[in-house]
Amino acid sequence: MITAETTVFESLESNVRGYCRAWPTVFTTAKGAWLRDEDGKDYLDFFAGAGALNYGHNNPILKQPLLDYIASDGITHGLDMSTAAKRKLLETLRDTVFAPRDLDYKVQFPGPTGANAVEAALKLARKVTGRETILSFTNAFHGMTLGALSVTGNAAKRAGAGVPLVHAAHMPYDGYFDNTTADFQWMERVLDDTSSGFDRPAAVIVETVQGEGGVNVARAEWLRHLAKLCEEREILLIVDDVQMGCGRTGPFFSFEIAGITPDIVTLSKSIGGYGLPMALVLFKSELDQWAPGEHNGTFRGNNPAFVTAQTALQHYWSDDTLENATQAKGTRIAHALGEVADHFPGLSTRGRGLVHGIAFDDPSQAGKVCQVAFERGLLVETSGSTDEVVKLLPPLTITDEELDHGLQLLTGAIDTVCTGWGRLHHRGPAEGGELR
Repeated sequence: MITAETTVFESLESNVRGYCRAWPTVFTTAKGAWLRDEDGKDYLDFFAGAGALNYGHNNPILKQPLLDYIASDGITHGLDMSTAAKRKLLETLRDTVFAPRDLDYKVQFPGPTGANAVEAALKLARKVTGRETILSFTNAFHGMTLGALSVTGNAAKRAGAGVPLVHAAHMPYDGYFDNTTADFQWMERVLDDTSSGFDRPAAVIVETVQGEGGVNVARAEWLRHLAKLCEEREILLIVDDVQMGCGRTGPFFSFEIAGITPDIVTLSKSIGGYGLPMALVLFKSELDQWAPGEHNGTFRGNNPAFVTAQTALQHYWSDDTLENATQAKGTRIAHALGEVADHFPGLSTRGRGLVHGIAFDDPSQAGKVCQVAFERGLLVETSGSTDEVVKLLPPLTITDEELDHGLQLLTGAIDTVCTGWGRLHHRGPAEGGELR
């Protein structure tokens, strides 16, 4: 029953809403690594739009070109027509990303979300190979549409499909066992045994770091082994870099650490630079077997996103300054979380670059930590199969001072939940806006 006290979010918005339940306030403005609610309280953002805001909120470097483009009546909606904004983006992508890495990729503009990119990648792999099955990994997350769900591991998310999720099989991710079972033992055996009943797949899709799955980090040698396995058996390798690309782990692509070249790469989230919807599918030139219009979508020509994407690539990826800063900040986080994990039994940490997680043997504690952190002015979310991991995704542009402040708030929240008092919590700057 709707009452006068019921908010419009509760009365009109679907029950499917999620993040607003964990962060029960109404946000009004945001800048850099901060959000402010309508009561004037500031929150430090260690969530960054689930990785869609690697360059922070309302980044002025990206904002002004966007405003100038809009003011000049630049094309907003362009389908897949050729536009000046798209040309400049493609040229910058070629010159700042592909050429320095010796990548011979074609660029496809699918619909503007990560799931759109994954769907296009799976469809292309099947078209090129003539095979149906896609291999993915335990704890994987690739999106909420049917094809993406078929290669996702989480049972609760898969259950939402309402129909059988077919033409996919799941293999153990790096570290899934106890580190004594040989990597890829099962996968190699069934692929090479003609009596295994296992059809050769069209592709393997993998995240180099499983964010939603609990910040599970694949080793470089594991990724190299996977790439070699696929190449030797003529199986396409798809790297889902939707959340971990655009510098989240340090390099522009998360797979660079392994020295591999995937056949297909999916990008979304921060590729748009400013938080504007945009996605790309990159693939080796010989795989470009699409017929014109064979895969399309109404909003694959978001030209304002092309403008901010091009500006972000030009400004942040013409040299290694951002990459080096991200690695340094990642070391800073790893040290701080490592100290906390050493202090409390039942805690462990993992991560790479500016994606890190602290896992709790008691999953209920992770959610409590996020709640306490929110009350103190910090946004962090949980991940993992039982929401047992507190995941950190701060903007790559966060300052060292802001990062330390957020880590102080987080360690204080962990101490409160684990002991009931603030022994580890040394308060940094006030929880208002002094750091903004």
